[in-house]
Amino acid sequence: QVQLVESGGGPVQAGGSLRLSCEASKLTFNLYSMGWFRQAPGKEREFVSSISRSGGSTYYVDSVKGRFTISRDNAKNTVYLQMSSLKPEDTAVYYCVASSRAVVTTSTSINYWGQGTQVTVSS
Repeated sequence: QVQLVESGGGPVQAGGSLRLSCEASKLTFNLYSMGWFRQAPGKEREFVSSISRSGGSTYYVDSVKGRFTISRDNAKNTVYLQMSSLKPEDTAVYYCVASSRAVVTTSTSINYWGQGTQVTVSS
């Protein structure tokens, strides 16, 4: 059974940084685009960032461009999300996702979801 296990979330003050990690198991990792979605309280789940199978292409929602960086290590079956200059509006549960499609920016293309990790940014 495929598992995506996120880690690295927690509380942080505005302006601070966090790095989320997501380790995949029982998944042919290099055949999947990987990404991150988030869901804030009372809001719909939204796309944050994704990375192609090789890591050569990356995508970001406008609100995080210049502040977040996605990367992957195919040898470790792990995808990362480096988050800097965090804002209170970044507070959400962050979900790691895997997609068999070449590009993932919508939830309709997701094959697997992680259980989520909470990020709380205080002002």
